[in-house]
Amino acid sequence: MTRSLSPRVEAVFWFLLTATGYYLLASLSLYATKGADNIAAVWPPSGYFLALLLLMPERARSAAFTGMALASIGANMGAGIGAAVAAAYTVANAVEAVIALQLIRRFEGAEMSFMAPRAVGRFCVAALSASVASAFMATALTANSADFFLSWMTTVALGMLIVTPPIVMLARMVGSNALSNVTTAMKVEAVALMALATLITGVSFAQSEYPVTFLPCVAVIIASYRLGPFGAAAGMLIVAAIASLLTAQGHGPIAAMAASQKTEVLFLQFYLVTMLFVALPLAAMLVVQRRLAKRLEQSNRWLLQAEAAALVGHWRVDLKTWTITWSDQTYRVHGLTPGMPVDVDYSVAQYLPEDRAEVQKVLAEAVRTGEPFVYQGRIRRADGEIRHVKSHGSIEKGRRGKAVGIFGTVQDVTETVENARILESARSAAERVANTDMLTGLPNRRHTLAILDEALRAARHDGAALAVAIFDIDHFKQINDNHGHAAGDAVIRRVGQRAKASLRDEDLVGRFGGEEFVCILQGRSARSAEMVAERVRKAIEADGRTSGVPRVTISIGLAVFAGEGSAEDLLQRADKALYLAKREGRNRSRMAA
Repeated sequence: MTRSLSPRVEAVFWFLLTATGYYLLASLSLYATKGADNIAAVWPPSGYFLALLLLMPERARSAAFTGMALASIGANMGAGIGAAVAAAYTVANAVEAVIALQLIRRFEGAEMSFMAPRAVGRFCVAALSASVASAFMATALTANSADFFLSWMTTVALGMLIVTPPIVMLARMVGSNALSNVTTAMKVEAVALMALATLITGVSFAQSEYPVTFLPCVAVIIASYRLGPFGAAAGMLIVAAIASLLTAQGHGPIAAMAASQKTEVLFLQFYLVTMLFVALPLAAMLVVQRRLAKRLEQSNRWLLQAEAAALVGHWRVDLKTWTITWSDQTYRVHGLTPGMPVDVDYSVAQYLPEDRAEVQKVLAEAVRTGEPFVYQGRIRRADGEIRHVKSHGSIEKGRRGKAVGIFGTVQDVTETVENARILESARSAAERVANTDMLTGLPNRRHTLAILDEALRAARHDGAALAVAIFDIDHFKQINDNHGHAAGDAVIRRVGQRAKASLRDEDLVGRFGGEEFVCILQGRSARSAEMVAERVRKAIEADGRTSGVPRVTISIGLAVFAGEGSAEDLLQRADKALYLAKREGRNRSRMAA
């Protein structure tokens, strides 16, 4: 509220605000609630001054300390205290303000918050530490007794603990326009609660016939619950002001005690401290609890939205009661209406019989070892539809490490499984296309060489027999020239078909290019390979009589694996044998040397 003022005007503003407020509070306290040694039961000026120090800019503090010193000396001397003692009291009060401010800045940084239990505790530590230091100084400067030290310490501490919080919180609410966001109903409720606290405290301390000092505590707790830390602080301020004023005037149950004035003051202070240490932490914890509840509610909402979007639900099995809890999305995954009663046996029974045993085995092993688990299976939904689901989970353990629960997620992965199947099918189809000769449907050159490499590795490792045969169609160019390329393609297809039909299932024939083919004969000796080659040659020679395509013959070159280092070496030997068969007249087979 002073940001637009010049530094000089700002200093004057805080000087006047400090001096005026401090003087009025100090004069009123000294006049209305005097205890032993003319020390008030509660010293509000200390709390007022500390609150201003927390709110004002650092450059205005020198002016504020000047205003506080003048007001303190004036109020004390106005109450009949000598100038030297008044100065000593003022120095002690200034020291307490410096110590409390420095500790709060060290603990909480730039802004003191009363919304967290830890911050409230640190504020209490700062106020108590400052009051102890102030009491030591005041006692030493005035050469007073231990009773004076105790009275000063408690009075100053209560002043800071009771007065500082409501002033700081109210000023910050006004400065941040937070009050404009408060509904009229809440404002009315706040005024009503403060009025109730005033009424109850007045009634409780205006009479001594009934010991009802607990009623103001109830009013402050209600204010704490409904209004938070500000309600607790404002309620405490009301109770402290009324209780101190009426007790000092001889009213209420404390004043009616058959004890000295010093004892009455100490008892009142004890009463206020007890109430304060209940109300402020309680209010702060309520704020934390409400924030956590709001975050939890928001997190649950986000979780439900995420589960619905990802088709993921969660579940938990209580191993002690053998009960299971499902989230709404888990019900939807199973095709059920959320909230229907389900049990553990029903959950497991949803899996198809061939998957059920594996699911039970995985869960039992997880409970035994305590390790996380994952499994996938198929369930039959309530509508009869079969869906693929995947579960991840972990084991919840008790204090002694014993499994007490199982928590897991379940996701409908039917589309993922189906997409994977389609992808695998497409990959297999693509691989078949990439490995197949389009004219004959036989393995192409690349695939034939790959199979031959595997056969060579097996032959080298196991010592199994292996032979290869290369054959091509005799005088194929004449067929294309005399009958056309369509007839030539038909001949190639028919030759491939007859060659494949003449081989065993474990043998392979592939088109190597043009009219050339390669046979891979696994487990064949030289003699056996020659017999197979002759069978293929005769089948193709005889086929032209009945197939409707031009009659052709083939020439074949054979080679038996003899420790070659590569497929190319073995094929080169077979190719030389093929050329030998052609030179010797074609329509025959020859074995490589």
